[in-house]
Amino acid sequence: MPLDVEARVIQNTRLSPDYNVITLAAPEIAAVTKPGQFVMVRPGHGSDPLLRRPFSVFEIIRSGNRIEGLSLLSKRIGVTTKLLYDAVYGDVISCLGPLGRPFEPVSAPAEAWMVAGGVGLAPFATLTEALQERGTRTTLFYGARSATDLFYVDWFTSRGVRVVLSTEDGSAGERGRVTGPLEQALRQTGAEIMIYACGPEKMLEAVSLVAGTYKTPAQVSVERVMGCGMGGCYSCVISVREKNGGHHFVRSCLAGPVFTAADLVWDHD
Repeated sequence: MPLDVEARVIQNTRLSPDYNVITLAAPEIAAVTKPGQFVMVRPGHGSDPLLRRPFSVFEIIRSGNRIEGLSLLSKRIGVTTKLLYDAVYGDVISCLGPLGRPFEPVSAPAEAWMVAGGVGLAPFATLTEALQERGTRTTLFYGARSATDLFYVDWFTSRGVRVVLSTEDGSAGERGRVTGPLEQALRQTGAEIMIYACGPEKMLEAVSLVAGTYKTPAQVSVERVMGCGMGGCYSCVISVREKNGGHHFVRSCLAGPVFTAADLVWDHD
């Protein structure tokens, strides 16, 4: 069962005028969170925002062997993300979690290729730690609009992750979409690969197509609007394939947010 806590802000690191990482004292949630799971959060005490919003757990914060809390990677877009960006030490954030289906980490000799678009980087810190424990060789394909939207690259490289960057404006790494270097690498590799992807759903669709073309298994974490995170509101439904060729809808907060890529039917299919 998820835990519902009033979590105190213990740090708020502003990475840019729009991005921040906020750290919450929610050790009881952090201690049972698996890679790819999320929390529903609501800052403030008024009626705006009325509902909680979903955020992938970014880091599990530790002091020695003690778990102190968790962090969230956020981009300031709407009311909730603005409040998170402006939060200060001691503020209280309502935090419900962990929620959802997590990633399934692979073990060596298989390799893990993580594909992140923008704040889709969020679930890959915890996944990296889980893969390290298994001795799995890991690569991060990380894409954004420009170099100013790329963060925590040193965090991943310091943990032995090979990082391949791409930006739409060419200001860092290869110019173009993140699926470009991914497809090129798949064309050249002879290794057993599991792809993990998180980001805008158009990116996830493209990753799924590339993975299918090269007959490579992939797990994708979808970013659907969620009103409750516990399956009660049906705001996050997504279509999945059936063995007979049909499809049906499931609630991504319960059946996901992580899905086998080949199982998903994208909106325009």
